Amino acid sequence: MASLNKVMLIGNLTRDPEVKYTPKGTAVAELAIAVNRSFIAENGEKRDEVTYVDITFWAKSAEAAGQYLKKGRPIFVEGRLQLDQWEDKASGQKRSRLRVVGENFQFLDRREGGEGNSGGDEGGSARSFQRPAQRPAASRPSQPASDSFNEGPITEGMEDDNIPF
Repeated sequence: MASLNKVMLIGNLTRDPEVKYTPKGTAVAELAIAVNRSFIAENGEKRDEVTYVDITFWAKSAEAAGQYLKKGRPIFVEGRLQLDQWEDKASGQKRSRLRVVGENFQFLDRREGGEGNSGGDEGGSARSFQRPAQRPAASRPSQPASDSFNEGPITEGMEDDNIPF
């Protein structure tokens, strides 16, 4: 049975992508996103939690990321998990890092008059995505849904047309 390690993340870039090339000329882009989570604690207080995720893109999607992605921009990333392990030469300690190898990404519009969506995929060329038409405010849900663990709203701050699936 195959291991399922696919991930889908929405977050904001914490820095501009750093694009380098392998000796054979393949582009590699390293970037990081901040994934935010808001929830209501047991005491009723609203809490925010941020997780920083390192992401690597390869080939054409790495070039597209380097060309179009900028610090602070919201993106949707699909990819797979990869665990890197090594021994620190200075201390001799074993180290590890979990990261995402990006396979696809989409630009998400900013609230203040975004620029449209486009993205790349690991296997080939950059793709363009069209943002769906905005639904009238009357048809939007008035209350965000809560997750099944009662830890707080899972869609707070998001409208239906911002969910990438």
